[in-house]
Amino acid sequence: MKTLLVGVGGMTNGGKSTLSMSLHQQIPNSCLIAQDSYFKDDSVVPVDSNGFKQYDTLDALHMDTMMCEVASWRRDPLSFMRQRALNPEHTASSADEEVYVLIVEGFLIFNHRPLNELFYKRYFMEIPYDVCKTRRSSRVYTPPDPPGYFDGHVWPMYLKARQEIESMVSGIVFLDGLKPKEELLAAVCKDVCQEIERLREKDFYLFPF
Repeated sequence: MKTLLVGVGGMTNGGKSTLSMSLHQQIPNSCLIAQDSYFKDDSVVPVDSNGFKQYDTLDALHMDTMMCEVASWRRDPLSFMRQRALNPEHTASSADEEVYVLIVEGFLIFNHRPLNELFYKRYFMEIPYDVCKTRRSSRVYTPPDPPGYFDGHVWPMYLKARQEIESMVSGIVFLDGLKPKEELLAAVCKDVCQEIERLREKDFYLFPF
C-alpha cells in the first residue's frame, strides 16, 4: 500500500480546520489528526511576564503523543482507520493497491521539524490581521482569552512562527483564507488527488501485470 501525508497549517481562525475536515470527507481512505487535540493541561502551560498563557508554542503541546499517533498510522493505516471506526473504501483484495492519506491540521505543524519532514503536501491558510482578530474575538475558548491576549501574545507568536517556517520549510502552498471555502477545497482536493493518481500510476508502470 502507498501512503501520503498532507499538512494543513496556518494562523488561528484562518480556516484550516474547515478545509481539513472537508478534504477528509472528499478524499477516500483518509484520516484526520488535529494538533489542537494535543494541548497540555492549562495548569502546566507557562505564563510570560505579561501574565499571558503561552499556548501558541510547541511546548504547550504533547507533540510526543501526536507523533506517536502519526507513527501508528504510518505503520498500518488500515488498522488505524478501523480502530477509529472509519470505513476504508476498498475491498480486501485491493487493500495493498490503495493509497491511504493522512491529513494533519494545526497551527504549528510545520514548526515541528520531525513532523514537517513527513509531509509530501503542505498548505498554509492565512488571513489579514483585522479579519483574524475579529474572528478570534467571536469565538469562546476554554480558558477564555484575557484582555489584550490577541495583540500581546497570539499575533506576535503567529508572526514568529510564520518567520520560522519561511526560513526552514520549502514547498508550502500559501492559501488566501478569504476566498470562498468551495474554491479552496476544490483547488487543494484536485492537487491531492493528482498526487494520489501519480502514486497509483507509479505502481502500474512498475508492475503492469
